[in-house]
Amino acid sequence: MPKKKEYDHKHLSTSQRIHIEKGLNDGLSFAAIARKLDKHPSTIAKEVRKYRTFQPREKDPKKPARCSLFKECTLRFLCDEKGCVKMCKSCYDVKLQIPKCSYLCPEYQEPQCASISKAPYVCNHCARQRTCNKNKAFYIALNADKSSQELLVSCRQGINQAPVDIAMLDDLISPLLAQGQSLAHIYAFHGHEIPCSRKTLYNYIDQGVFTAKNIDLRRKVRYKCKPRKTGTRVSLAAKEFRIGRTYEDFQKFIQKNPDIPVVELDTVEGGRDNSTQAFLTLFFRNCSLMLIFVLQEKSQDQVIKVFDYLTEKLGIGVFQELFPVILTDNGVEFQFPERLECDKNGEIRTKIFYCNPNSSWQKGRIEKNHEYIRYVIPKGQSLDNYKQRDACVLMNHINSEARDSLNGCTPFRLSKMLLNNRLHRLLCLQEIPADQVNLKPSLLKK
Repeated sequence: MPKKKEYDHKHLSTSQRIHIEKGLNDGLSFAAIARKLDKHPSTIAKEVRKYRTFQPREKDPKKPARCSLFKECTLRFLCDEKGCVKMCKSCYDVKLQIPKCSYLCPEYQEPQCASISKAPYVCNHCARQRTCNKNKAFYIALNADKSSQELLVSCRQGINQAPVDIAMLDDLISPLLAQGQSLAHIYAFHGHEIPCSRKTLYNYIDQGVFTAKNIDLRRKVRYKCKPRKTGTRVSLAAKEFRIGRTYEDFQKFIQKNPDIPVVELDTVEGGRDNSTQAFLTLFFRNCSLMLIFVLQEKSQDQVIKVFDYLTEKLGIGVFQELFPVILTDNGVEFQFPERLECDKNGEIRTKIFYCNPNSSWQKGRIEKNHEYIRYVIPKGQSLDNYKQRDACVLMNHINSEARDSLNGCTPFRLSKMLLNNRLHRLLCLQEIPADQVNLKPSLLKK
């Protein structure tokens, strides 16, 4: 049994359409043209019929075309003349010298060429195309290619959703975006309810389909380029507190202990002249959980006070388990490593390392995570009115947002599996329901 021939199923190209036009001009059949192009004959027939160009005849009111129903027409009495019993198709207007039925008959039809209604559907090879007074159709390769490209573009434009689905998506997404949630977080918990991709949602928001606008998306507003920092006047590499604790020492330590968890440490300040308090932040690299503590002032004593509090409440064993290695910057509040590494009794509880000067990218994950704080407390706003309970609310909402980097999981859920849960109980860490996560200034009204 012979194998069934396999045809090329790709779109027709411009050169192939030129071959079709030439074949029609030469009077070739669809099958003959299809064999040259390795296409099915029905493909050629559909192409010609779909993209042919109609050329209406030049209508002359003094010489109307004979009705297509002329032969079988038997209508009488269309005119008002008394005693006329002739068929109307044989009556002529003496002044205009045209059949009266051409302008009296309500059923008058323009004559159609039979070649247009059946194969080859066009007049390219017709010998009477110059003298024929009927409507004509021609296959022109350039016109067909242009129409095809316009169809391919138009069918991919617009919104491929029913109005009911758009209204449903608007009711679901817009209120959550207004609370400061990201599309990643929304998709993590409502992906099964959304009948399109995340990229499509961004396009819909950009086109103004939803109530939410681009301004409601956190990343649509780009940061201004900051001027590059120059080197410090006094090299921090020469400072005593950095000896044996540089970033190069940190890298060597991690190479020797690849499985040890790392915690990044930093502070967040308010306005330069309007804030005394500051936030101390700790970021667990293994689960992206961030802790926030309110400092009465940005000083070494306040940071040490937080470390001693955690050591006392958790126990030094749990503290060593949670914070074995800490990476921080060269801020004044962190320049007493001996006291940070040891508790009041001198027992070692952690190991401190410092980034290179002006190299915040070396602890970039905590720097990036500070964006969540700035969504709620804009930069330059005073931190003096916030208490530790406010910081607890803030970090619970931040840690309850799903992240792409965690494959749609939240830092809180991952931390419950990877960290000692005594930390969660001590700091009242709890997960906020997905639809209640709020990362707007309305979360902490001060």
